[in-house]
Amino acid sequence: MPFDLDPRTAAQRERSGHQVDDWDEIKQWSDEVYMPYVVRPVGRALTPASSMFSAKIADITVTRFCYGIPVTIGEFAPEAGNVIVLTTIQGWTRHSLTPKSTLDISTGGTFVADCSRVDYRLDTDADHLQLNLTIPHRLLADLALRWWGRIPDDRLWRHKCAIGGPGSAWLALLEYAVRTLSAAPEQVANGRVGANLQEMIASHLLTDWAASAAVDLEPTTIEAPGYVRRAVRYIDENAGNLPTVGDIAEAAGVSVRALSGAFRRYMSVSPRDYLREQRLQGVRRELLSSSATTVVDAAGAWGYVNMGIFAASYRQRFGENPADTLRRTPR
Repeated sequence: MPFDLDPRTAAQRERSGHQVDDWDEIKQWSDEVYMPYVVRPVGRALTPASSMFSAKIADITVTRFCYGIPVTIGEFAPEAGNVIVLTTIQGWTRHSLTPKSTLDISTGGTFVADCSRVDYRLDTDADHLQLNLTIPHRLLADLALRWWGRIPDDRLWRHKCAIGGPGSAWLALLEYAVRTLSAAPEQVANGRVGANLQEMIASHLLTDWAASAAVDLEPTTIEAPGYVRRAVRYIDENAGNLPTVGDIAEAAGVSVRALSGAFRRYMSVSPRDYLREQRLQGVRRELLSSSATTVVDAAGAWGYVNMGIFAASYRQRFGENPADTLRRTPR
């Protein structure tokens, strides 16, 4: 039996067979399930023969996808904040490691890249077929904090690598995941089954990824203090209200000095820097949403009053003006 990873239900497989040849339709779908990126056909074949399917494992998007022609893909949107985990079902894919080096992945191999942290490019042949996971960076960071007591630094997130492969535990986990998804899609998308499966996938991914990056996930103590997790949760829930470091420390139940030291130890940033990042990411999400109308409204929703200071911070973080982000967002 040929190797396959098929998350579709039996009924969905029976209805399959339609191939999409419209680039606009493919782009609309791929922007939603992955993130915005640029794709170009390679060679003489210019018309795609794409097969597209997506489903959810809690907050993880699972896709079974091909273009049907050779393509090169790059310029993934960092503001989407997503990690992509690409497993080749058939054919081959070629993934960028550095500007001058690549890695070929064949059947059963998986490649990982955090598109919120690194530039990334891949090439495919005409016969490629992928089982891909789109995982929010925030999901992995939160799980690392809960499991290992700290969030890894960019030595992990900027590391692009292959994991798993034929006969690996990772590939066995993917096979189990797609079988479960095929049998019970609603429970996997919205129920406890999916939440548990998501945690299994995320923790296994982080473990294999960290091993490749030579990053030790184990903390110097058993876990981060509970007040660090309380502070992170408080910031995530109240970033738009401009809490001070004192407010955050009070909510966490510790002094400002203790909180600042613990954040640097376990989060590799200060509480103020973490708050600033959440506010900027919040504005970014507002500008990229179809309901956004003006930069002032989006920034104001996250506590920004001085538009000059905000625009400079935004430009430094994302490499473009907030108005540019708003202009290129479909309405």
